[in-house]
Order: sequence, then structure tokens, then C-alpha cells
Amino acid sequence: MIAMQYSFVLPADYDMTVIDRRIQEKGPLLDGFPRLRFKAYLAARKADAGFGGAENLYAPFYLWDEAGGVDGFLSSPGFSAVTRDFGWPSVQTWLVWHAELTADLKAATHATRKIQPIAAYSDLAAQRDGAIADAGAAVAAGALAAVAAFDPTRWSMVHFTLWPKLPTLSTEAMQIYTVGHVSLPKER
Repeated sequence: MIAMQYSFVLPADYDMTVIDRRIQEKGPLLDGFPRLRFKAYLAARKADAGFGGAENLYAPFYLWDEAGGVDGFLSSPGFSAVTRDFGWPSVQTWLVWHAELTADLKAATHATRKIQPIAAYSDLAAQRDGAIADAGAAVAAGALAAVAAFDPTRWSMVHFTLWPKLPTLSTEAMQIYTVGHVSLPKER
């Protein structure tokens, strides 16, 4: 599996209802997209109630079954429309160590993402095992999804979690988002 995210930083005075409308209108278009495990349509506002972000963001997060899904989306008219409207983003990808998904992903209202560096010469097996344990603990604490993944190009790991409500966690060095829509595979 591959985790993927790109992010658009929007002006401080940007009307974020434009993003909300876009998510409502475009979100269902990726329901059933080939090789997609889920896409969380995420936004962060500079002055969200309950948590304050540093910037206005539109930052969808994807979990793909395989690389062909990434290519299929990035080569699609949908991604072309996003780049036309918001610019050419840097697309981050991570190789997934572990993904724990519950059946209720559509109930997600918030997401958290923490990116941490992996120090040179680290014990990667220990890093992986710790990240997998953290994902399991998040689901045990009520998360709807927890993804633990790493990028060996930048030597970083990501912890991504979907929540049914705003979690009461230490948010230091963590990005918090609201979830506008979750696209899922077609029922099998």
C-alpha cells in the first residue's frame, strides 16, 4: 500500500466555504476509484474552533492499494482540474507499514497527521514495530483509521488517523484537519 498527500496553502483571508463546496461537489466523484482504499478530503482553517491552525489548507490524504492507483489518479482529469484551480503541488508519498481501517470511515469528522524524521542508522524494524503499535493504540482509543508509513527518500514517517470527533490529544507537532468527505471503494 501507498499513502499519499498533497497540500495547498491558501491565503489567510481565503473564503474556506469555497473548499467546503468543492468537497461536497467533487468528493463523491472518487467513490469507487480503482485501487483506492480511501481518500479523506481534508481542510484546515487558520481559526478553527477547538484547534487553531497556522494556515488555511486544502490537503487530501489517500491510501492506495498499489502504485497503479497513484498513477491512475495523478494522470486523471480530476487531478488536472485541481492543479488548474490551485497550482502544481508537491505530492508526498509513503510506503505503508500498517493500515488499520474500521468499517465506519464515513463517520470521520477530524483527522490528525504527524510527520517525524527517522534518524540515520535507526533500527527500522523497531521504528516500524513502534509505529504499528501506535496505530493499534489509536484504533483502540476510538480512531476509525490509523496509517503508519515511511518515506525512505526523506527518511521520515507519517502517522495519519481519522477520528469520529475532535480527539483530546497532545497536538504538539501535529496537523489537525476537518474531514469533509471520505471516498471508499465500491462495495464488493
